[in-house]
Amino acid sequence: MKRVILTILAVVAAIVANAQQGAGLNDTDKNLVWVAQRGWNIRMSAGVNIGGTSPLPLPREIRGINSYNPGLNLSLEGSVQKSFDNSCWGVLVGVRFERKGMATDASTKNYHMEAWNTDGSGKVVGAWTGKVKTKVNNTYLTLPVLATYSLNERVMLSAGPYVSYLLDGEFTGEAYDGYIRDQNPTGERADVTRAEYDFGKDMNKWQWGVQAGCEYRAYRHLALFANLQWGMNSIFPDDYSAITFALYPIYGTLGFTYLF
Repeated sequence: MKRVILTILAVVAAIVANAQQGAGLNDTDKNLVWVAQRGWNIRMSAGVNIGGTSPLPLPREIRGINSYNPGLNLSLEGSVQKSFDNSCWGVLVGVRFERKGMATDASTKNYHMEAWNTDGSGKVVGAWTGKVKTKVNNTYLTLPVLATYSLNERVMLSAGPYVSYLLDGEFTGEAYDGYIRDQNPTGERADVTRAEYDFGKDMNKWQWGVQAGCEYRAYRHLALFANLQWGMNSIFPDDYSAITFALYPIYGTLGFTYLF
């Protein structure tokens, strides 16, 4: 994954350097000019996603969050934006490569758990009381389609839907320092030192949601932006039994945009 990110960054840097050449126009420069003359603005963005994959609201089984680590979630996007004639409104369409991840440690009571004992005694299923560590690292290819509204020459607002395809998914964790009751909260109790789970292969391949943000054009070719992405469907199928509540990816992004 690091190699893919570095490759994309190198391509973006090469495109930016090529667009800044002052002597003569090659084919790429001519294409940029052709697009710009028709009112489309080409943009390259980079940012960091900060947030989490969470149930809404938190179920009563989760009694407290002991720790939270957002991790390093990079976002790289190429997009085009067009403003309508004699109007503050416009449209923006993009393609984004991004990671959405986090790590949490929570205290739970009667939390439905399906995991495997690390002592080799097999699978445990039931109501877990104790601590749960969860790690999420999901890589998506995302297509946002946004309406834009320019407040002035420097500030632009945007909002609209997006759809994401899961390229690589990780959802792992462990339960520790607690006990489990067989099948339900009134079942037979068994102490568990540590049990692990891995549900990465069970996640939905498609995600969709809404995005809203604001961009400030600091210089002619450079803008700063912030946006919020709110997932509208769970990362797991509706009938998934290992996790009994929906989990929604909710992330904010901070970054910059190079304007060609």
